[in-house]
Amino acid sequence: MLIVDDSLNVRMLLKRLLEEDPMIVVIGSASDPYEAASLIAREVPDVITLDLEMPRMNGLTFLNKLMNQHPVPVVVVSSFTEERRELAIKALALGATEIITKPTLAAGEEIKNLGIQLREAVHAASMQNLFLRRTFKRRVRPAAEYSAKSDSNKLILIGASTGGTELISSILKSVRPDLPPVLIVQHMPGEFTGIFAKRLNAESSLTVKEAEKNELLRNGHVYIGNGFYHLVVKKIANDYVCDLNDGELVNRHRPSVDVLFSSAADFAAENVMAILLTGMGADGARGMLELKHKGAICIAQEEKSCAIYGMPREAVMLDAATLTGTPDKIIEWMNNFA
Repeated sequence: MLIVDDSLNVRMLLKRLLEEDPMIVVIGSASDPYEAASLIAREVPDVITLDLEMPRMNGLTFLNKLMNQHPVPVVVVSSFTEERRELAIKALALGATEIITKPTLAAGEEIKNLGIQLREAVHAASMQNLFLRRTFKRRVRPAAEYSAKSDSNKLILIGASTGGTELISSILKSVRPDLPPVLIVQHMPGEFTGIFAKRLNAESSLTVKEAEKNELLRNGHVYIGNGFYHLVVKKIANDYVCDLNDGELVNRHRPSVDVLFSSAADFAAENVMAILLTGMGADGARGMLELKHKGAICIAQEEKSCAIYGMPREAVMLDAATLTGTPDKIIEWMNNFA
């Protein structure tokens, strides 16, 4: 793999963290896109980590050129101010597979967590499935496999991690606009979840927004978990609302898919469709098992279409999934859930 960053200290740190995994080999590092292009001309890497703020040519311009000439999986590792967060979402739109906040070069737990996140993202990028490069066409609602009766008590809960951003985008472009409320936990730094929601809202016929505390859940709406808080479902009278809390990390994450799934298990499970998409680790598997025991429809993405078959695999191994399927099949099941 190749590291592209204008800071020597960052390049050295990323190289050290990446090479803690014997399966990752750093073949070179570059201080700007021109140097990176020279290295790529000699040997095309399997994965590139890319800073977005660099001299001579910015990372977005380089990423656009790269995807047109040498479509290599790219993990963006960059620092973001409030004004620059939009750059991260543009990078995803151009083909980047993951966004990681650039380290502050502080020692200790922050660096340890960065290393884990970085290595997971690189593994996922190296396994990126061409399925995610497809452009989904909006579908006519297929023949129902479930009862098509109208039921305002239905909820769709989705969890995803590494490799999930583009898959979620593709799914939301392809589902019907009057779905029951959809709540999504995508593991992503809190600085980017609001921008991610805005991007999805512009692409989809549903209303997509970042979840807010005590917000009433509505059909045709998608609620993206704020990256700084756990996202949970509550029931007040006959209405579902979403809530946010800053509880302890669960499975190293906040928000955690397990927390979202478990929050609905006691009062809504028989009306829930829970979906686990691509991602490293086990977050969501135990919460899905709780939902299954209470009567929910529990779906795990099948292995071949996953960038990382981690979270869905754990659900299957726990016997928590009632169904497994490709993203196309998941879209069909969502469209039939009413």
